[in-house]
Amino acid sequence: MEKETAFIEFRDVTKRFNGLTVLDRVNLQIYEGHITTIIGKSGVGKSVLLKHIIGLLSPDEGTILFNRKPVHQMKKNEWDSYRSRISYMFQNNALFDSMTVFDNIAMPLRQTTNLGKKEIKKKVMNRIEQTELTEVAFRYPSELSGGMQKRVALARALVTDPKIVLFDEPTTGQDPIRKNVILSMIAQYKRKFGFTAVIISHDIPDVFFISDRILLLWEGKIGFQGPYEEAIKMKHPLIDEFFDSLEGLQDELTGLLSKQMFRSRYTTIWERRLIDTSITAILFSVELDLITEALGARAALEVVKSLGEYINVHLGALGGFSARQSRDHILTILPYAELNEARQLLNNFAKGLQHRALLDIQTTARAKIDASQCFEIYVYAGTTEVKSNDSLDDIINRAKANQSIIATVTCELPEVRAA
Repeated sequence: MEKETAFIEFRDVTKRFNGLTVLDRVNLQIYEGHITTIIGKSGVGKSVLLKHIIGLLSPDEGTILFNRKPVHQMKKNEWDSYRSRISYMFQNNALFDSMTVFDNIAMPLRQTTNLGKKEIKKKVMNRIEQTELTEVAFRYPSELSGGMQKRVALARALVTDPKIVLFDEPTTGQDPIRKNVILSMIAQYKRKFGFTAVIISHDIPDVFFISDRILLLWEGKIGFQGPYEEAIKMKHPLIDEFFDSLEGLQDELTGLLSKQMFRSRYTTIWERRLIDTSITAILFSVELDLITEALGARAALEVVKSLGEYINVHLGALGGFSARQSRDHILTILPYAELNEARQLLNNFAKGLQHRALLDIQTTARAKIDASQCFEIYVYAGTTEVKSNDSLDDIINRAKANQSIIATVTCELPEVRAA
């Protein structure tokens, strides 16, 4: 694969405060169009790193490059152009209570551009519609829920059409559904508007589902940078210590295992078996993007939540264990079921899922949409045998090839299909 050129690069960046070294010869790369998430324990300098990207802080030593050009060598017009391409979403939203939602979102355009009132109104209302804030456009932040305030802050960050958006703990203080709604919005808008996202987050593992790359900041240095999948496969003391330090590491949205715990349990199964016996896997999928477009991000995540909880209760009771492998794929391993038995279990599971777990989604969705609209939500599943030398990628690919629709929720009558 052709090596990409870094959009933003740190070379031996060092920053000290009162003699304390916070960033110690940091080297990192951020690539255009990616979602890069910075993780690490509290107080290790993640926000300091973010402020260097936007220019709120300058390094004591080292170089920061934008499109391969050192920032400190930029002329004033180049520097202004660089800064104008970056937007920042603050941890506490930083909304002005004395200003309406409309005026909060319009403020960056009024302060940094020469656009007229009509152009500003058009751009602001466009972002308000896209972030589903039309009904509260002329209300004040204090009148809104925490989730809506986050959406206002996100709309303001996007109103200038930035090339880079920096998110400082965007999901702090939110419940599992709202956390995932906000993360889904970031991923959805990144695809729609094409910006590069850099996120600081403690919400592990949820944030990994939208991240292209992660950077682990550890004791002032970069302990790891690369795709999440590479991180959990590596045997690196820094990575192991970081993940071991996290309490209750699980998927908050669904209650399923984290991918690390899932991988560990899968490995343990084969280590404890005396013979090469086959076991079974089931891959469940929903089309989150299609559901989001039809019903909104919250309804889409309610589907995943219901599916995950139902899998946890019914297949967990049979000795199965499960984890989200991506935003809309859940993999279950059944260590004590042969393939034919697993298929029968899946048939029974599909009927229960249709008539219990998804009916709430159907009711919620109908209440949100116009009576003339129609929608369809499909749940897919595929089974496959598993051998001791199978990687999880092998299992997922084979199961995906065998997937079919097992349950459907529509605006019409519920429908069950044999697995």
